[in-house]
Order: sequence, then C-alpha cells, then structure tokens
Amino acid sequence: MTSFNDNANFIWSIAELLRDSFKRSKYQDVILPLTVLRRLDCVLAPTKQKVLAVNAKLKAKDLANRYPQLCKASGFAFYNTSRYDFETLLDDAPSLAANLRSYIQNFSDNMREVLEKFEFANTITKLEEAGLLFLVLERFKNIDLHPDKVSNLEMGTIFEELIRRFNEAMNENPGEHFTPREVIRLMVDLIVSRDRDVLSKNHIVKTVYDPCCGSGGMLTIAKERILEINKNAEVHLFGQESQPETFAVCKSDLYLKSLDGRDAENIKFGSTLSKDQHSSRKFDYLLTNPPYGKEWKMDQDAVEAEATRGYAGRFGAGLPRISDGQLLFLQHLLARMQEAKSGGSRIAIVMNGSPLFTGDAGSGESDIRRWILENDWLESIVALPDQLFYNTGISTYVWVLTNRKDSKREGKVQLIDASSFWIPMPKSLGDKRHLISEERIREIAELASAFKDSDHSKIFDRESFGYRKITVERPLRLNLQAGAERIARLKSEKAFIALAESRKKHPASKAAEETEGRKEQTEILALLASLPQTLFKDRGPFWIAFNSAAKARGVKVSTPVRKAIMSALSERDETAEICRDIEGNLVPDPELRDTENVPLGEDINAYFKREVAPHVPDAWINAAIKDHKDGGVGRVGYEINFNRYFYKYQPPRPLEEIEADIKALEKDILGMLSEVAR
Repeated sequence: MTSFNDNANFIWSIAELLRDSFKRSKYQDVILPLTVLRRLDCVLAPTKQKVLAVNAKLKAKDLANRYPQLCKASGFAFYNTSRYDFETLLDDAPSLAANLRSYIQNFSDNMREVLEKFEFANTITKLEEAGLLFLVLERFKNIDLHPDKVSNLEMGTIFEELIRRFNEAMNENPGEHFTPREVIRLMVDLIVSRDRDVLSKNHIVKTVYDPCCGSGGMLTIAKERILEINKNAEVHLFGQESQPETFAVCKSDLYLKSLDGRDAENIKFGSTLSKDQHSSRKFDYLLTNPPYGKEWKMDQDAVEAEATRGYAGRFGAGLPRISDGQLLFLQHLLARMQEAKSGGSRIAIVMNGSPLFTGDAGSGESDIRRWILENDWLESIVALPDQLFYNTGISTYVWVLTNRKDSKREGKVQLIDASSFWIPMPKSLGDKRHLISEERIREIAELASAFKDSDHSKIFDRESFGYRKITVERPLRLNLQAGAERIARLKSEKAFIALAESRKKHPASKAAEETEGRKEQTEILALLASLPQTLFKDRGPFWIAFNSAAKARGVKVSTPVRKAIMSALSERDETAEICRDIEGNLVPDPELRDTENVPLGEDINAYFKREVAPHVPDAWINAAIKDHKDGGVGRVGYEINFNRYFYKYQPPRPLEEIEADIKALEKDILGMLSEVAR
C-alpha cells in the first residue's frame, strides 16, 4: 500500500514542472488547490453519475433549491454538477482552461466559496500561458486520493507535509508551522483523559475549539479521541484561521469527514484577534498553537480598542509587547471558557518560553500571568523536548488551564519536565529531529494525573511564582567646585544655552533679546570664576558662597540655570555629605538606584533589613512607587522560571583529573612536534 510519504513526494514532484515558469514562492498556488480538487474529484467519483441524473431531473422541474437533494445524491454536504472530472477534462485539451473553470464553478456554493480562497482562477491563466496546464493536470490524474486509498488522517498529514515543505522552501517565519501529531495527541490527552467518566455517559455533547486551526489537525484529533472514549458522543468542532490556503484545506477536509457538513460550516475565516467570529459562544475544550514571536500590528487597533473595555472584553488583563501575540491568544481562550457552574472548560495551548518570564513587574505580560494565577486557572505546564517542530527547533511548553480544578489542585500549579522524553526521528523533517512516542505520551499524562513531586514533576503554590519588586534608593552625595574645567561644562547645559536664544519673530526684538542673554551668560561665568576654588563637600556652604557673590554683583540666576550650574559643577563623591531637598528630605541618586524582588507573602521590611541593609546601610525603600492593583509598596510581578526549578547542579571535575588531561595533551603535542622536527 502506498504510504502518505510516497503520496506527498509524488505531489511535491509535480512542482518540478513549474521550475522554469513559477517562482518557488508560487508553487503552492498550483499544488495546494489542485491537491484539494483531486481529492474532491476522487471522493465524488462514485456518485458522479447519480448527481448528474438528479440535477437533470431537478432542472427539468425548474426547482430552485436543489441543494438538499443533490447533497443526498452525492453523499456529502457538497456536490459538483459539472459533466467533467479529471479524466474527461484532459480529453478536450484545447478547451482545458475554460472547462476547468467551469468544473470549479459547478461545485455547490459552500465548496466553491472555500475553493475561491485559493484564488486559483489567475493560476489557471498562468499555467495555460506557460503551456503547463495539461501536463500538471495529467500528473494529478495519476494519483488516486479516494478515502479508500488515502484515509482522512493520511490526507491531513499529506496537506501538512506539503505546506511544511512550501514554508521551508520560502524560509518562512519559525512561528508559522504545524503542530506534530504526537504533540497534539499529548495536548488532547492532557485536557480530555481526566474527563473519561463524564465523556462515557449517554447523550453527551461536547464542543471543541481552536482559534488558530490551520489545517484542522487539533480539532480532528480531539474529536477522534473523544469518540474513542464514547463512540456515541456528539462532538462539534469550531475554529478560525487567518491564512486563506490553510483555511481552504481545513474546511474542505472537514466537509469530507461529516455527512451534514456542520463542522466545516463552523470553521471561519479571518483574524481571531481583531474579528472573533465565534464571539457569542463558549466551549468545553479549547486548544491551539498560536504563532510564536509574531507581531500583532495588523490587529493592534482592534485589540487596543477592546482592551479599553477591561474585563468586559477579552484583553482586560493586559497587552503584551507588539512583537509577540501569544498571550493575547491565551486571554482569548480564557474568555471563551464555559462558566464553572455550567461545567467549566479545559484548555491546552502550546507556546515557546517567552510567555513564562518575558516582561518585568507591572508589564502587560506579567499582569496577564498574574491574572491567570490569581484566578487559579493554571493547572500545569509541560516542558516539551526541543526539535519537535518542523520549522523551528526551539523549546516549547504546553500550558493546561481550567476553571474547574479538582479540590487537591486548588491553589496549586504542577510543572512537568518532559524535555528528555524523546526518541530520534528515523529521518529528519526540516527542523524536526525528535519524536515523542506513544509510551512517552502516556507517561507524561500519568505524571499529570498523579499530581505528585518527583524528578520530572514539581508541585508549587501559585504564589510561589509571584514577587513584589521594590525600588531601593541610596542618597545622592556630591562635591562642588568652581574650577575652570567644571565651569566650561556649563556652556553645554541646555538651560544655560537657552539664555541666549529668543522666540521673538521681529528681527530687532530677537537680536536685542539674544544680546541681553549673552550678557547674562557672561555675567554668570564671571560670577562662577570669582568663587573660591574650594572643593565643597556640602551643597549648603557652596550655595551660601554663590548667593553672596551673586548679590554683591547684582546678578540674578533663575532656578533652571541654578540646576544647570549644579549639574556642571558637581561630581559624585562617596565622602561628601548627603544631599537634601528644600524640605530636608534625602535626595536619591538615580545612578545608585536598584531593585529587589521580594517573594510574595514575605514582609518587605524584614526582607530589606536582612538582605539589603547589611550591605548598604544608607539605603531605603522608595515607598512612593506602589502597585497599580493592590496599592502596596512596590510592583507585583509573576514569572515562571521553569529551568530554575529543575536545575541539577553538576560539580566540576576534580582538579587532579583536569590536570592529568592537560599533561596527556601536552605529551601528545610534544610527540607530534618531535615528529615534525625529524
């Protein structure tokens, strides 16, 4: 029997025909739509004549709505009333382009709408002009993609493999990739297996949702898994996809998998972030693999507008930086959970490491993590092996969230390190060199279910990931001296320069004001030069001397210029007196400012006394910086530094062993040098 890889290779080989007439980036414009069309052609072949006969009969009766009876005749939720198929299209080579367009137009409206996403009409023209249309169609005619030959599962894998190769050939962003099947099976197990008892009941109805559904792999595998538990369960799929080609692949594939076409109709086109087309729905199981490190500028206006609505919208917890929208998709999923009193929901989302720790206290990312943890929605995070994905080798993590935690999990988060749970691929596929076996998937699921501490599983209180970031100030200490070098610095201070500048438009007034300003500058420089060359280690005596000299000379100095003089004439000096403001308060030194992260639940004053004061006795906590939510001193942040919790110290080798190795190397080098010298 032909393997899916053989079929994928055969279809990919057709691209060789396009080499001289199409850019590599345009190969998929030909291959993907024709693969879908050939699949549809093979699927409809057994009922082709029946559909044509029923259509002729209905046309004779002048029946307007033929859809229900033609679908019944085809056996699917779509049909094609063209007299052509791939075989007969090739029999009329001169009219091939026109007949192919007619063939596509004679699909039912729902399928034609899907096919139009490929924008294939222009491609047909290009193929015809290049003299390739007949050759390409003839090659496709020779592959049988009927479900009896190529199962739905295999067909989905073929589509994903083809799109992976296209992306790889075009050097696509690593965030644009498909989720390996074993990762999907793990994600599905993590959210479904614990519900086995509920799913085994009679008359069970469940909904599954993916807002970045791609070619539909997550949805179909989730449905298959639920039906394995209860073959009589009613499972409805919902999704949205922003890429037209993958949307068309997904929707056409789902039309083939259900007689009523309901799942396919629930797949919507467009960006979930800016135009959520399932906004009125809540779902039982939600899972997705959002783009990694991808900008959300195209959705920025809509997202920011919705964020102003607070928690009445999807993005009330905060906005991540514009360069990465993963946490926006996570917020979106949480907004689509069923209410806990209605049974709640379970979520699995795979993301890279950035959402775990990117963003300081008070940032959008940190506030989103805070919102999730303080609402106790995060159940577990699983660290996956690297090199699992086709277009990127980065480390990834599956987050499992729910609003119906078991009582033993309330207030707790489980971290599972499965980064070593891989076996090598028999043959690499792009960047994918590792595989998670079925045995390992079961092992990870068992670790999650057991909810115990072990080498690969750690249980934490949710507060363990929180901290309060306090700002530690140290006093400003300056010396001042009216030396020539320091006075020269004043000439580059903005406030001093501004004295000789004028905003007046009239030339005479402007010149007069600038002349007066230059005079004032000269007076100030002369005043400073007249001061004693003493190195003042206290601002007070310096300003007394300055004010006395200014009064004697009749020079008035504005506050901005006084600040400029202070900046120019001063230098930091740890032996100088502490600077104080006019009210006697300590003035902090911005250059010595530091921060400390105090674990949540610990008294910040006790922490400061123990960890900071012994090292810098003159330091103090800046009590003016407060958290924007609880009003406490400092800012609350949350991060999950996964590697820290599973880090195992590896002591260095003994010095004797290292020394022995060095001596052995020296001996080898001397031996080689002696041979060269002979």
